Amino acid sequence: MKKIIYFLLFCCIITSCGAAKMVTRESQYAKMYEEKPLTLLVMPPINNSANVEAKDLLYTSISRPLIEAGYYVISPLLAMDVLKTESAYDSEMFFDASLAPFQNYFGADAVVFSIIDTWAKKGLGIETRIRYVIKSAYTNEVLFDRSCDLFLDLSVNSGSYGLIGTLVDLAASAINTAATDHIIAARKANYYIFRDIPRGKYSPEYMNDKNIDAEKKDIANKLRKYPPVLTVKEVCEILHFGTTKVYGMIGNGEIRRIEHSGRHIRVLKADVIEFLIAHKNDG
Repeated sequence: MKKIIYFLLFCCIITSCGAAKMVTRESQYAKMYEEKPLTLLVMPPINNSANVEAKDLLYTSISRPLIEAGYYVISPLLAMDVLKTESAYDSEMFFDASLAPFQNYFGADAVVFSIIDTWAKKGLGIETRIRYVIKSAYTNEVLFDRSCDLFLDLSVNSGSYGLIGTLVDLAASAINTAATDHIIAARKANYYIFRDIPRGKYSPEYMNDKNIDAEKKDIANKLRKYPPVLTVKEVCEILHFGTTKVYGMIGNGEIRRIEHSGRHIRVLKADVIEFLIAHKNDG
């Protein structure tokens, strides 16, 4: 009798393991596929961190990955001017309130909220924890909800040894913790969150990505600090552009190259940072 019971239990375990499947985007973001929002309004982030600059740093970089995912995003600069004029810049007031006024005024189908819980220098890096919520402007229902816990490693290794070498590295790391690093952290957080969003109407993948395996709702990544001299691949990673785009930017002088030996091109990280600063309000 015991042998029969053990055999049945074994069969159940095998069956359950075989039946286990990854969660698809359609099942994880069912409301997004039902409502099919086209136009998104990005609200200024809700900043619960001690970093007063975190709100603006994140706000100026949220739109781009949403646009690349196939959505029409109302200009953040236009939206900010209107929201400030109407004394509606504090998103906390609207997170649990009716979003119908945003549909009537902006023509938005859904509203994008972000909540910054952590944004601080920790050790030799920047630690961020952010929650992103997209809510329907018609029903107030949550269509998309993901959180990320990211750490941007700012450590520098000079290759020196001993106490003096360690002190030099620590000093260099402290200097490198600049606003530009926070811009990179913001872009990375937005990229990791919205790379899993169901594609919008203006994407060739629209309604064809339902069966793609969805990522976990809570994600964590450790972001390494890029070296002073970058390869084209590293520039692509930072800017989230394809190689053709980056080669074009280098070719027309948008980003200066410092070395060209055959097919090997190198770019100063400082030049890429300047590009990020110059275009931080481009969405």
